[in-house]
Amino acid sequence: MPATESEAIVLRGFPLGEGDLLVSFFSRTHGRMRGVAARARRPKSRFGSTLEPLSYIRIWFFERETRDLVRINQCELIESFLNVQSDFTAASALALTSEVTEAVLAEKEPADANFRLLLLTARAMKSHARTDLVLAYFSLWTVRLGGWLPQLERCGQCGADLNETAYWSPAQGLVCGQCRIPGQRAISAGGLRVARGIAAGRLERLIAEWPPSNAPMEKEVKNFMLDIIEHHIEKSLRSRKMLDAQPEQHS
Repeated sequence: MPATESEAIVLRGFPLGEGDLLVSFFSRTHGRMRGVAARARRPKSRFGSTLEPLSYIRIWFFERETRDLVRINQCELIESFLNVQSDFTAASALALTSEVTEAVLAEKEPADANFRLLLLTARAMKSHARTDLVLAYFSLWTVRLGGWLPQLERCGQCGADLNETAYWSPAQGLVCGQCRIPGQRAISAGGLRVARGIAAGRLERLIAEWPPSNAPMEKEVKNFMLDIIEHHIEKSLRSRKMLDAQPEQHS
């Protein structure tokens, strides 16, 4: 059987045995997969630095019907994000994007829009864009692609325009103050404005045009969307706690 060739993004790697590496990767054509790279952790490995987290690679692998893990035969580096990992906040942000991608996508189901989103996010972090803006964009579009994004313009119950603080629950979506139920999660009018801008805009334009004064609302949208993701995957995101422990960045 010939090897399958695909573009891919490395999500995570785990030591396996004495020198092998268990790799979680996101194939552009085959979706999220896991495979074994034999002897990848040895000093003279042919894989070199191609299997570092978030590396954008071309990968060749063999798949057997009776096995969950594929055998990784060869990798070729297209773009590295290794330098980004030297900044702990940026590294934590990229770890969060990897964890979210693993959590929301089923194995072996192609998802080209999610692939492009992850690559766009990594490149934005590489360019030193504001962390909260990039993660707000990533998390909102992850929620949107998952089919979980509530209506941002009108109340999900009465249809009124959402011009003030809105309130969210899985059952009702976003609702106005008149329709709220005690205990619902709130998002401010400013947060809603920023969320609408993210939903309608390109990340490159937002990075270039949005002022630093938007930073508090970007953080609010990021946290709001991550709450929705955690609700749907039914667990907390470990890397989110690491990121929240870091000092705020407003570059």
